[in-house]
Amino acid sequence: MTTKPDEELSASSARKLLRVLRLTSIAEGLSYLLLLGVAMPLKYVFHHEFAVKIAGSIHGALFVVLCLMILLALMWAKLPFKTAILVGIASLLPAGPFFADRLLKRHQRDLTDQGGSLT
Repeated sequence: MTTKPDEELSASSARKLLRVLRLTSIAEGLSYLLLLGVAMPLKYVFHHEFAVKIAGSIHGALFVVLCLMILLALMWAKLPFKTAILVGIASLLPAGPFFADRLLKRHQRDLTDQGGSLT
């Protein structure tokens, strides 16, 4: 069974989208840990409020990008709704994105195992 070039391109694009989603999720998780573990102590122990402003802004931007990437993956990479919800909830927990990465990796692997077909 052969696939059309369009299907291969969209499956390839879906895998790339999932890779970017995974990287965004990990970056958001790291920024959250830095905010809680470094910036907050700097603010409340050493009274350096600038650390929270910088780390908080970076974390906020990454969180918004993560939410957008989840929506894109739902629409174009056929990310299961349950997985999208779990990834979203995991992003609210300090180490959650590192556990959610397993789910995203599994979906990415499933796309590859299907031979590139998104249907």
